[in-house]
Amino acid sequence: MTRLLPFIFILLSACASVPMQETILPPATGDSVENAAIRQQAVRAARQFVSVVETVEPVAERECRNAPTRLNCDFQIVVDDRPDQPPNAFQTVDSMGRPIIAFNLGLIASVQNADELAFIMGHEAAHHILDHLEKTRETATYGAVIMSGIAAISGADVEEVKSAEELGAVIGARSFSKEYELEADELGTIIAARAGYDPVKGSEFFTRIPDPGNKFLGSHPPNAARRQIVRDTAAQL
Repeated sequence: MTRLLPFIFILLSACASVPMQETILPPATGDSVENAAIRQQAVRAARQFVSVVETVEPVAERECRNAPTRLNCDFQIVVDDRPDQPPNAFQTVDSMGRPIIAFNLGLIASVQNADELAFIMGHEAAHHILDHLEKTRETATYGAVIMSGIAAISGADVEEVKSAEELGAVIGARSFSKEYELEADELGTIIAARAGYDPVKGSEFFTRIPDPGNKFLGSHPPNAARRQIVRDTAAQL
């Protein structure tokens, strides 16, 4: 990502609640009805995003502080403001271990309701709370060491050992990827529900994205499995 900026409305939400009443934007000079409608839709999407962040973030932080692992629970929500990017959200940490949840404009605009956005945010927060980044790094390291070791014992040259190391890291990183996604869906369901949203309705987002299927070493489980774990978790709640 070339540019990752805090969303402008986060500056407002940090100190005061943003009024959520509908705002009707007057058409700009020379603006068409279609462009005015697009601008109005953007305003609604931005306000919905701010509302969800304000509601879900404190719930996610409480869940994080209650986790058995000692993690930095001061979530930072950022937005990738590059236009024309496919919808995407992800979780990472900065150099100090502070958790970052990133959304791009495509995802913010593509959700059909606040429940979908809340579920996605809960899911990404859950990845941090469950320490999936560190676990993935560990399995990637194990895979790299094992594969490169086997290659070296087999008499491979330096380049072949390096290739085996890279392949082992990929296999190791992917070994539990599907499991981690389902775990994040489960905890994300709980976070969204405790924030006052409907995670089952939120999981309808999976009906509109490509289904990865059940591929060997795939990074994500089938969409049907993800929706099922959301329904099962919500039923238990």
